[in-house]
Amino acid sequence: MEKQTVTIYDVAREAEVSMATVSRVVNGNSNVRPATRERVLAVIKELDYRPNAVARGLASKKTTTVGVIIPNVTNLFFSSLALGIDDVASMYDYNIILANADSKDPQKVLTSILSKQVDGIVYMGHYLPDQVRDEMERRLTPFVLAGLSDDQSDIASVNIDYTAAFKEMVGRMIDKGAKKVAFLAAEPYFDNNTDRFDGYKQALEEAGIALDENLLFKVEDTRFKNGDDVAKDILASDADALAVVGDELAVTVSNYLIDNGVKIPEDFQVVSSNNSPLVDLVRPHLSSIKPPLYDIGAVSMRILTKLMGKADDDEEIENKVTLDYQINEQGSTK
Repeated sequence: MEKQTVTIYDVAREAEVSMATVSRVVNGNSNVRPATRERVLAVIKELDYRPNAVARGLASKKTTTVGVIIPNVTNLFFSSLALGIDDVASMYDYNIILANADSKDPQKVLTSILSKQVDGIVYMGHYLPDQVRDEMERRLTPFVLAGLSDDQSDIASVNIDYTAAFKEMVGRMIDKGAKKVAFLAAEPYFDNNTDRFDGYKQALEEAGIALDENLLFKVEDTRFKNGDDVAKDILASDADALAVVGDELAVTVSNYLIDNGVKIPEDFQVVSSNNSPLVDLVRPHLSSIKPPLYDIGAVSMRILTKLMGKADDDEEIENKVTLDYQINEQGSTK
């Protein structure tokens, strides 16, 4: 038999007080007599009453919940960002509603989260679809983009300069002798979120190397399963180096090349983009851009608390934050 939900009305009836008194006790209001408070708390414990944050928010217009939209909860890049978000949310007594947008319409996911009366939303993704951007811009709910930037809007964001990072990383491979640097990414990084691709092209241009369309490799997304098929094409090309968007792809391709007799880095250099723990699970360890993943999430949530009005009124809110990155050179480059 399903257990019935205990409501604030049930507590008020059993404690013989008004619902307003129960609400004051739950919210820590000092304007309750000690004896009454003890009686209400005893009933709350006896009935195992758990206040409904959304219901409380209908009266206060604040639910103390924030939505976090993540494209793939198994992706270590996004889960590392989520850890930073969660830690800062806890500091400010916010609860998180996590929504996985993998293989779903991101606009429907956003609408679903908004229907839960959240006070704000942190959005993570490979790019920001037009319909999602439009939805964000017409809402009064505060939004922050984490690990994602959008030049077409004023939506707050926290990220690194991936254009500069890829330019530097690809440039280092060229300086170490690479002549044919390939680029591997999911389709959005070619068409919608082009900062990595722009950095790759800038590095080639600065080195006087013409862009070769035959060295551009696209996959549906950055998960392991998409790595083997494209790895065959990369092996068959005349590439001698590879810049990858996504550690899962980089690991899969690196393993495939090694299994097929390619010596890394002597004959072929590989670099990745996120420096998640995956880069250390292959031999040789993968060189990678090293974004401050936890910090991106933490700063995103900190900005959201300001936008939601938790910060001091005189504290300035920085809308677009670009954090520093590092290049972690390991065994996959010379």
